[in-house]
Amino acid sequence: MKKTRTRIYSALVGLSLVSLLATACGTLGGAAVGAGAGAAVGAGTGYGAGKGALIGTGVGAAAGAIYDITKH
Repeated sequence: MKKTRTRIYSALVGLSLVSLLATACGTLGGAAVGAGAGAAVGAGTGYGAGKGALIGTGVGAAAGAIYDITKH
């Protein structure tokens, strides 16, 4: 019973991620690019790569969402 429930949950999570990727591609892409850029800037300035990546992810996701809204 528990194994079946785990498989069903795994399938639902997988389908949710695929649908999120298809509908919010600019947001996800912006978040990924922002995380990489933020980590690089954070590491270069001594602020910390982890904190820079978190800030970059938020900024990139916001920029990607704005791009999706205005261009699609």
